[in-house]
Amino acid sequence: QVQLVESGGGLVQAGGSLRLSCAASGRTVSFYVMAWFRQAPGKEREFVAQISASGGQTDYADSVKGRFTISRDNAANTIYLQMNSLKPEDTAVYYCAAERIYMSRKSSDYDYWGQGTQVTVSS
Repeated sequence: QVQLVESGGGLVQAGGSLRLSCAASGRTVSFYVMAWFRQAPGKEREFVAQISASGGQTDYADSVKGRFTISRDNAANTIYLQMNSLKPEDTAVYYCAAERIYMSRKSSDYDYWGQGTQVTVSS
């Protein structure tokens, strides 16, 4: 079993930056694909970014490409999401997720989820 805990959310002005962290426990996530999803009020959960187990492959939603960077520290069992040039439309609860087998943009393919951290971007 894998437990995921996100942190680093908060309130920031448009154009600002935040760095989200996702700390894993229970077992190592070194062999897991890790991803970030987000869900805004009244909207479905959407894919943001994912990273392969080795960290050698990354994938981003078009809406965040060039602004967000996903990374991982397998020794620390932690995943990060650096968010720059934030926009009001980035406001959402951000979730970390883990998937054992392959990279996917589908939330239903992910086995483990954190509780989420709120990111609010003011205009």
